Amino acid sequence: MRTGCLVATRERAAQVGEELGVGEFVAHALEQNPKRVAVIPIPTDVRNLVAVPADGIGDDPGKYRKRIDEAVAAVKGLAVRDAVWCLNEMPAPEPEPGVPADAHWKTRHALGALSAALYRYDEHKSKPSPDRGIARVAVLAEPGTRTAVRRAVRDGSALDAGLSLARDLANAPANVCTPQYLADAVSELARLDNVSVEVLEEAQMAELGMGAFLSVTRGSDIPAKLIAARYQGGSESDAPFVLVGKGVTFDTGGISLKPGAAMDEMKFDMCGAASVAGALRAAALANLPINVVAILAAAENMPSGKASRPGDIVSTMSGQTVEILNTDAEGRLLLCDALTFARRYEPCAVVDVATLTGACVIALGAHASALYANDEDLGRQLAAAGRVTSDRAWPMPLWDDYQEQLKSNFADMANIGGRPAGSITAACFLSRFADGLCWAHLDVAGTAWRSGARKGATGRPVPLLFQYLLDRAEEAGKAASAP
Repeated sequence: MRTGCLVATRERAAQVGEELGVGEFVAHALEQNPKRVAVIPIPTDVRNLVAVPADGIGDDPGKYRKRIDEAVAAVKGLAVRDAVWCLNEMPAPEPEPGVPADAHWKTRHALGALSAALYRYDEHKSKPSPDRGIARVAVLAEPGTRTAVRRAVRDGSALDAGLSLARDLANAPANVCTPQYLADAVSELARLDNVSVEVLEEAQMAELGMGAFLSVTRGSDIPAKLIAARYQGGSESDAPFVLVGKGVTFDTGGISLKPGAAMDEMKFDMCGAASVAGALRAAALANLPINVVAILAAAENMPSGKASRPGDIVSTMSGQTVEILNTDAEGRLLLCDALTFARRYEPCAVVDVATLTGACVIALGAHASALYANDEDLGRQLAAAGRVTSDRAWPMPLWDDYQEQLKSNFADMANIGGRPAGSITAACFLSRFADGLCWAHLDVAGTAWRSGARKGATGRPVPLLFQYLLDRAEEAGKAASAP
């Protein structure tokens, strides 16, 4: 074979070295790196061997993921245009009880790791770096695994496209990625098979009674948009899975102005909306036999003479009233009306995604999203999808005890519940608009983007959402084929 690099276990690398007539050279290089990933340049059709140690993983999925990430980092550093991946023979523990680490999972995980490592966003640099990344990856399929590997490549390619959309939208600066920009980008998805897009303007939202939603955008000169993308992969009678995303394209905090430090990162406050758009794109490209709706609540939160003030009271689409005690708790004001809007689709399940609270970052850091659900099965399904994809979510309480903090003397509820349990009270607020729905909320404030030298959008929780939809599609297929 002719390739820029072959990624293999140490044992397979030694075997390939023998076949290429450079066995002694490869064996010596492996001896020099007994515990690490070894990159071995060789003067043959295979220009580089990336040899990965397969021992020491045991029952820890984290160690397996780390080993794969090390292999991907080595490949990225080679600046080759193509690679052959043959690590599916490497042993791996179950990513989730009852879910085998088979060729499908291993291939999906490898492609996901490559996608994360090779992604870059330099759209606005005057002199973008030359493209020296991998353009083509071939996956070696052992006998009996070809069907599983092909399916994994299909799913992995669809997920990569969804992640790219989510990352690109989130990384765009706020003077580019406005609510109108989001509407235009999502409207492009209508080019895909079985996808249609509807965009509601502020006048239409006012007619629907979305006073909470419109209270957020009052201070901005840029009109808000409510964007609904529908993917019809199942039959007309199948209830859809509805994904709702917070799309605050820039969040100053409004009159309750944020501190200036790191305010540039508030362009990432639309990551929830970007992720649901990415998940729908992935579902459509994978031709999943289910129906999916992505609703993006897009607005800018700015201070001005027209902006909402602390103490203002607004009416929601549901008819409930809200006292706005803090204009920086604006995401829930968008989402509460978007959740009510979602009812028109008669969904089988609703999942909202939002960079909602700093309290979530304090509680869970950057490792896990916070997961709230009013339905145990839905909560378990989302948590399982997160474990399978390494896009983890941690179940949090949604107890009535916390509802007490949202009391208002002047309206049905306040939009904040004080400092204690801030992520939980935000979820409790949203739960009041999900009564009767099978509903879950993902607070991704700590996972949707990174700060520091690696600043940028991660694309999370697109992998979790896509896996959740894949699982539901598999269930639908089994039900359809049952006698």
